Amino acid sequence: MTEMSRASLGSVLTAIVTPFDSGLKVDEQAFVSLLRHVLANGSDGVVVAATTGEPSTLTNTEHLRLIELACTERPAGTSVIASTGSNNTAQACKMTERAVELGADAVLSVAPYYNRPNRRGLVRHYTEIAKAAGKPVVLYNVPTRAGIDMPNDLLAELAQIEHIDYVKQANNANLAPVDGLGLYAGNDDAFARVLDLDGCGGILVASHVAGHLMRRMVDEPDRRAEIDAVLQPLYQALGVTTNPIPVKAALNLLGHRVGGLRLPLVEADQQETEVVRTALVACGLLA
Repeated sequence: MTEMSRASLGSVLTAIVTPFDSGLKVDEQAFVSLLRHVLANGSDGVVVAATTGEPSTLTNTEHLRLIELACTERPAGTSVIASTGSNNTAQACKMTERAVELGADAVLSVAPYYNRPNRRGLVRHYTEIAKAAGKPVVLYNVPTRAGIDMPNDLLAELAQIEHIDYVKQANNANLAPVDGLGLYAGNDDAFARVLDLDGCGGILVASHVAGHLMRRMVDEPDRRAEIDAVLQPLYQALGVTTNPIPVKAALNLLGHRVGGLRLPLVEADQQETEVVRTALVACGLLA
C-alpha cells in the first residue's frame, strides 16, 4: 500500500446511517442531505451500509442504490467506501463487484459472522473478495457482532493478499499497528489512540454530529487529548443501547430527518433519548 492510497480514503470516515421515511422506506432525499452535511462538517468520506446503516434489513436493491447515490452525490475529493461483507463468500463477491462498478473507492468487508470459518477459510474468503474488488479492501474485525476475532498475526497474513490494504479494528484489545495494513479505529473511543499510533483515522459514528471536533483531533494533535475528553460523554451516550439506535436519536434531536429503524431494531425510548440529549448538551452540540 502506497502512502497515496492510504491518504486517499481520508482520516475521518463516517459510517453513515440510512434514513427511513414514516413508512420505513429508504428516504433518498434525506440520505443525500445527510451525506452532504457530514462531508461539509469534518468527514473525508462515508462508509455506506455498514452496521450503522442497517444493512441486515436492506434489500440488495436498496443497498446498491445507497452506494450509487453516495458515489453520484458526493463532493469532489471525498471518498465512498461500500460495506459489502457477508458470511456467504459468493454474495460478498457479487456485492463487491457491483459496488466497484457503481464507483466506490474501496469496500469494507466484515469477518464472516455466524458460520465462523477457521483461519484457512478466512484466507480463502478474503482472497476471493480481493479479486472481486480490484480496489482497496478494508477488513472489519468486530468480534462482538461477528462472533469471531481476527488476531493481528492473521491480519498480517491477510495483508499479503493484493488489495487488502486496511483494517477497521473494533476489538480495542487488538489495537496495534499491523504490517501491511492501514489502521482505522472501529470504535469512536479508540479514535484518538489510533491517531497517536500514526494510524489512518477512524470509521466513526459520533462524526455524524461532532465531525468538526473529530476533524480537529486530526488537524490539532496538541489538543487531541483535550477534545477526546470533551467527547467522552457523547461516545458513551451513543453506546447506551444498540447502534444505530442512539445516533439516529441524536440526529433527529438535532433536526436531521433520519426517521426510525426497521425491526428488529426499535427507536430509542424516553430514557435513552434523554441520555443522548444530555450528552449533546454537555458537548455543546445542542442548546
